[in-house]
Amino acid sequence: MTTGVDLGVPATQAIRSDEDVVRVRQLVRTTAVAVRLSLVDQTKLVTAASELARNTLIYGGGGSAAVSTVEDGRRRGVRIVFADEGPGIPDLDLALTDGYTTGGGLGLGLSGARRLVDDFDIRTAVGEGTRITVTKWSR
Repeated sequence: MTTGVDLGVPATQAIRSDEDVVRVRQLVRTTAVAVRLSLVDQTKLVTAASELARNTLIYGGGGSAAVSTVEDGRRRGVRIVFADEGPGIPDLDLALTDGYTTGGGLGLGLSGARRLVDDFDIRTAVGEGTRITVTKWSR
């Protein structure tokens, strides 16, 4: 579960098209630069965000990404909440297995995206959608 205090109102980007996935990447990159994540950590976060935004579009039928800055007292970070009202993930353990993919994404799957961030939390229920919260902290 992610920790830290939100430092402001999240910037929310609807995810309804491939162009919106690009907009999510741009918003995440801009926010990561603003909190001074290293170039390597920016790249990891943008890559994870791209995969999760694409999953939101393809498997969740669209949704949103809310990007905010957070602080835990000694460091700053970027938190992103991806939410959809799609079919949910019927077998979360399988979906989080390394190498599992249903095709169409970057090939990272949820497990790959999870490895690229510092905090990863997923809530899903069949017929109720999915909410994934990720955070990348400055070093």
